[in-house]
Amino acid sequence: MLSVAKLCKSYRLPQGSLAVLRDIDLGIAGGESVALTGESGSGKSTLLHLIAGLDEPDSGEVVLDGDNVTKLGEAARARLRRDKLGLVFQQYNLIPSLCVGDNLAFQARIAGRFEAGWMAELAARLGLGDLLARYPEQLSGGQQQRVAIGRALAVRPALVLADEPTGNLDEATAEEVVRLLRDLVARSGCALLMVTHSLHLAGLLGRRLHLTAGHLT
Repeated sequence: MLSVAKLCKSYRLPQGSLAVLRDIDLGIAGGESVALTGESGSGKSTLLHLIAGLDEPDSGEVVLDGDNVTKLGEAARARLRRDKLGLVFQQYNLIPSLCVGDNLAFQARIAGRFEAGWMAELAARLGLGDLLARYPEQLSGGQQQRVAIGRALAVRPALVLADEPTGNLDEATAEEVVRLLRDLVARSGCALLMVTHSLHLAGLLGRRLHLTAGHLT
């Protein structure tokens, strides 16, 4: 579902060039969940941004579900993010003026891929069935993150990218959310790449990669 080959990224600083990613190779199959760990500043978020087409590499390529992201123009990358990517962040990024049900359906409706049955299953599995008429401000942090996960999965993406999605949650809620995310990814058949600082949460996923000195191990 995802293939990354020889990906390199550096940034220009006053004191010279700083290489953040060096010849990154990565492959994730549909239904597979992968944790990405590494020290702060090691380039984890940079890698996710390159995969999502939010930034451009110096060299190398990213292929997502048959599309070479690195060769697409800006408009095509935006369409790919809409149709094939589910993004989950530490900040929930819910739309405050929309109820839970409309937040869940938001990306799927924009992409023209809304499925009432799949939406109902997501709401039930995420424990949101009785909360669909509420607004984000009426939810706990854990509930808001579940809505964000449901929104990302509602479009049936090829890949879910999650950047520290449990950073604002207590340990018990974080574990529950990661287990739900892992199980729903397997159920939908998409791939998952999740950045986390927690080795415990990383251990809940199928595989762990560690980013250090610009290289994956």
